[in-house]
Amino acid sequence: MGSVVITYKIFPEDVTVSFEELKKKIEGNIPTSASVTGYGEEPIAFGLKALLAQIKFPEDQTGLLEELEKKLEKINGVSQVQTVMVRRTSR
Repeated sequence: MGSVVITYKIFPEDVTVSFEELKKKIEGNIPTSASVTGYGEEPIAFGLKALLAQIKFPEDQTGLLEELEKKLEKINGVSQVQTVMVRRTSR
């Protein structure tokens, strides 16, 4: 069985939002069958950065992606969530 790895670009509401706290909130909102495989940062403008989160899901479960995206958008301190990339992996 394969997996799906999705990269989300998560925009904070302000430049003062702590990415460490945001990472903890993200990890607390992902389904138990999913896992975070990595984080990154991308500069946007005027000191604002977006958090990139790679999250791995089992390929055979439906509805998890939409559910997670809605949860991420509701996290305090998050302005917007974009799906950047979706890829399938055999690992």
